[in-house]
Amino acid sequence: MNLGIINSAFSQAGVDTKTGLEHIARIGFDTVDIFTEAMSISEEEIRLIESTCQANGLPIISLPVVAIGLIDFNDPVREFHVNRCKKFIDLAKRLGAKNILLVLGEYIWQREVIPPEDQWQWGVETVRELGEYAATAGIEIALELEPFRLSLLNNISEMVRFVDDCAMPNVLANIDISHLVLADTSAQEVAQLRGKAAHVHISDCDGKVHGDLPPGRGVVKFAPYLQAIKELEIDGTVSIELEYSPDPAKIVEWVEEAYQSTADLMNQVGLRDA
Repeated sequence: MNLGIINSAFSQAGVDTKTGLEHIARIGFDTVDIFTEAMSISEEEIRLIESTCQANGLPIISLPVVAIGLIDFNDPVREFHVNRCKKFIDLAKRLGAKNILLVLGEYIWQREVIPPEDQWQWGVETVRELGEYAATAGIEIALELEPFRLSLLNNISEMVRFVDDCAMPNVLANIDISHLVLADTSAQEVAQLRGKAAHVHISDCDGKVHGDLPPGRGVVKFAPYLQAIKELEIDGTVSIELEYSPDPAKIVEWVEEAYQSTADLMNQVGLRDA
């Protein structure tokens, strides 16, 4: 697999798009995931991303999108978010990406008032519509497993159930290692995602709360999970997800540290492509 990173690590630290992408290429990453807003990104920004990535030999793999309105109980809200996600699919196709990384969100009102099975069904219906649209563009939908108590997809069993309910070859799972740890999911359970996974996120945490730290800064034991992912034989990318560096002035060092520790971990299990 390739080693990539979401470029938001730099943008959240106030680094402009071009400079951030150039750092990513210089550090040695194989690929990049682009965090943006497809509804409002300018043509100038799109061209800047295209030209910078092309000049630095940096393929774009994924576009993350949080679309919690896809499971909203209001029809117009779901329709808006379906159309918004289609904009992401269009942008992914233009940028040559493989997938959009889709976050569905959480059950509303503690699973009371609105029957949870209704929200589940709205999610299946909207994701199926997006899957059909994405299939015409050759794009995959990679669903994020979120470890929070009320998240729609908060463990592997629910992820498998959702992917099976969608029943589309391009609607698959994203495997986020620190999220699995926070959800008390063992590496052995990853085998359930054979044939159902498209993308991987890697970061560290303290084992209690969401962290998105460079590997080695927390408590996650990565080797068993990376070995399990290797055995899935995914033709994809392990993308580092770093959020909100504690010292934005040292963001380059923060990313370099994450790159080196992740590269070492992938090499230990023979997961990174030569």
